[in-house]
Amino acid sequence: MADEANSGESSAPVRYDLVVIGGGPAGYGAALYAGAAGMKVALVERDRLGGTCLHRGCIPAKELLETAAVWRTVGEAAEFGVNTEPPELDFSVSQGRKQRIVDGLETGVKGLLRRRKVAVHEGTGRLASDRSVVVRNGESETQTLHGDHVLLAAGSVPITLPGFDRDGTLVMTSDEVLALDEVPGRVAVIGGGAIGCEFASMLADLGADVTVLEYAPQIIPGVDGDISKALTRAFAKRGITVRTGCGVTGHTPLDDGGTTVRYTAASEGDDADTAELEVDAVVVSVGRRPYPDHLGLDTTEVKVDERGFVVADELCRTTMAGVYAVGDLINTPQLAHVGFAEAIVAVKDILGEDPAPVDYPNVPWAIYCHPEVAFTGLSEAAAREAGYDVVSSKHRYSGNSRAMIVNDTEGLVKIVAERDADGSAGRVLGVHMMGPWVTEQLGQGYLAVNWEATVSEVAALVQPHPTLSELFGETMMALTGRGLHG
Repeated sequence: MADEANSGESSAPVRYDLVVIGGGPAGYGAALYAGAAGMKVALVERDRLGGTCLHRGCIPAKELLETAAVWRTVGEAAEFGVNTEPPELDFSVSQGRKQRIVDGLETGVKGLLRRRKVAVHEGTGRLASDRSVVVRNGESETQTLHGDHVLLAAGSVPITLPGFDRDGTLVMTSDEVLALDEVPGRVAVIGGGAIGCEFASMLADLGADVTVLEYAPQIIPGVDGDISKALTRAFAKRGITVRTGCGVTGHTPLDDGGTTVRYTAASEGDDADTAELEVDAVVVSVGRRPYPDHLGLDTTEVKVDERGFVVADELCRTTMAGVYAVGDLINTPQLAHVGFAEAIVAVKDILGEDPAPVDYPNVPWAIYCHPEVAFTGLSEAAAREAGYDVVSSKHRYSGNSRAMIVNDTEGLVKIVAERDADGSAGRVLGVHMMGPWVTEQLGQGYLAVNWEATVSEVAALVQPHPTLSELFGETMMALTGRGLHG
């Protein structure tokens, strides 16, 4: 069991049905699912169970975003007739709450693994050519685990940029932002994807002057352009400056603290010009790279592509027989729920259950900035590029009664559907949302897209009133040509 990892090389080799390397969502998800199926499972983790998602990603980020939401709510309380003193932020209290949540969830993961009889081994797991896993804990303690199957789930690490060496104070990645003890006054967030927009939103709510520098033409690549434009406008109302189509070239630290960031900014029809931005801190949020560094794959048949991703097929099988790879280690959407799904596919394949591959183009995306963004399926532009004849509809939360009640009316729902031969709206291709709690509302849109439902089928379903989610139903009804409210 867990203490087998410390028994040293002298102990007899232990054989498992499945050895998992990596204890993040994809890895522990595979271990739990395999354990539930009665398999004998070992899990090797070199850091802390829960991985990046639990300790340096999803969970701590969302807790700090919730701190920002509470701060915002208290600041707007007078609109409800609730008079309060001007709020004060004790960021150390929020950090303490965040850590209690993280620690509690880690304890929960340990308990789940224990109940599924998963043997947890602390140390760095290295795959050998005979499909065994050598676990090293410290300089001398090693143990060899033999698996009928091995699943690689070593995760990812933040990407850095040339000229922006992180020091944890002046230049930070997500790892350092989530451990801040105070909020910087002026911040440049390099990267306007999901993580960058979440950090920009959180820091702005807590008092920072934030500028987002994004290389792509829009923030939140992948979401429908109408949603991205609406989010840019919403950010501007909150004082967040968004600059797209620009690339950072470097920065120069200032003698009295802070730094000057240099970037290229191309105006429409003009050549790129160099601009400068003086800030107190830089957050580099340009994505994450796979982290196979400690797996020893160069001595095995497992192939790695030019970007460092482990090569795997649609069932997460690598180029080495009996070895699977899941999560951020393979070139699929870097989302915890995708890692869970891939883990299930891999274990089902091991069990011979003929699983359906993950439908990556239609997985749900949830971004917890303010306003929130959530989407699944094709954007209007992507649908047209794919050759679909498209019809779309969008409705704004400004007319939604529940949004008015909660005093959060910024945002819209946009639905993209295939146009049938008779001109009517047919199969739902994409659902894209921005607004209050849309991350919790996306479920019915995800089901509509993935069950290949038609607009008329979804529009016939009854939506509860008054709710935020009825705007989804209203937008569907509008596509039938017989909407109620607009």
